[in-house]
Amino acid sequence: MKKKIIIGLSGGVDSAVAALLLLEQGYTVEALFMKNWEEDDDQDYCAAAVDLADAQAVAATLNIPLHTINFSSEYWDRVFRYFLAEYKAGRTPNPDILCNTEIKFKAFLDKALDLGADKMATGHYADIKQQGDLFQLCQAAEQNKDQTYFLHQLNQYQLAHSVFPLGQIKNKRMVREIALKAGFKNAKKKDSTGICFIGERKFKDFLAQYLPANAGKIVTLDGQEIAQHQGLMYYTIGQRQGLGIGGVAGALEAPWFVVAKDLKRNQLIVTQNHQDKALLSQALIASNMHWISESPPDLTQTYLARCRHRQTLQKCQLIPITEQQWKVVFEQPQRAIAAGQSVVIYNKQLCLGGGVIEKGIKSN
Repeated sequence: MKKKIIIGLSGGVDSAVAALLLLEQGYTVEALFMKNWEEDDDQDYCAAAVDLADAQAVAATLNIPLHTINFSSEYWDRVFRYFLAEYKAGRTPNPDILCNTEIKFKAFLDKALDLGADKMATGHYADIKQQGDLFQLCQAAEQNKDQTYFLHQLNQYQLAHSVFPLGQIKNKRMVREIALKAGFKNAKKKDSTGICFIGERKFKDFLAQYLPANAGKIVTLDGQEIAQHQGLMYYTIGQRQGLGIGGVAGALEAPWFVVAKDLKRNQLIVTQNHQDKALLSQALIASNMHWISESPPDLTQTYLARCRHRQTLQKCQLIPITEQQWKVVFEQPQRAIAAGQSVVIYNKQLCLGGGVIEKGIKSN
C-alpha cells in the first residue's frame, strides 16, 4: 500500500512543486491549507484569501484533495504572545522558529495524522536523513535557500514523520521551471518574505497596535544625547536604517549603528563605527538549548554556528553551563549579536540544534 502524505499547501510555488514531486515518487498525496492569523482580515494584510485561491488552483491541477484548517487560536497562544513578550522585554524574537515547532510540526502534524497520513510534508528547503534509528536534519542542496536555521528546534518524532521534497533541488530556478511545466498558475508568484501577520505594513505601525511606545533618548557610547528614539522595541542591535539621526549637528556625516538598549534608563545607545568593539562579541550565552539527536555533541570538536538566517557559518566551540544553558565561543568576534534571536549549531551539513541568545560576551 502506498504511503499517504499530507503536504502543507501555502499557495506558494515551493509547496506546489513539493506536492508534485511527492506524486511523482508514488505517494498518495493530500493537501492542507493553514490559516494562522485572523486579526486585520478585513484589510487582508496576510493575503490569506489570495493564498487559499492559489492553493486551490494547485490542488485542482494535481487532482488532490485540499483540506483547510484554522490554527489562529493556537498561533496566538503559542507564537504571538511570545513574540509580544519578547519585544516588550527589549529583545528581538524570531517567531518563524516557534511557528515551525508549535504550529507546522505540532498542530499541523497532529491534524495530518488524524486524517490518516503516514507523514506530513512542507516546501521547506532542508533535508532529512536516517541513520539507524536516528533522524538527522541536513542543509538543503540549494544553500542560498537553506531553511534549517528555522527548523533547528524540531525533535526526533517530528523529523520521523516529516518529508522535505525540495531538499535535493539544486537551485530555485529549477523549482520555477518545474512549476511552469506543470501549468501552475503561481509559477511566477513572488516568494513571501517577512512575518505573515505583519504583511506589507511598516513594522512600527503593526507593533504599536499591541505594545505602548515609550520615547526616550538616543545617546552615544560616552553618554552624549543626540536625538530621541520612538520606543526601544522598534530597534535591534546593529541596526542602521530608520534611526532618524543622520546629519546631527556636530557629528560626522557617517551612519549610526545601534550598540545596545538600556531598558532601565530607556536609552538607545549608538555609535558611528561599524566595527566598534561595543558591537563585537567573542562569545554568547544561549538558553533553551535543544539538540536534535537528543544528546549533546562531542565537546572536543570545533563546530559551525550562525546567529541569524543566511549568516556565513562561523567556527566555534561549545561549553555547557547547565543542561539548558550553553556558552558558544567563536573563533572570530561576531558583530551585532542580538538577544532573542537564535544561535544554530552545525557539523558540516548536519544541523545539530540550537538555542535562544541571552546575551553576547564582548571581545577584549
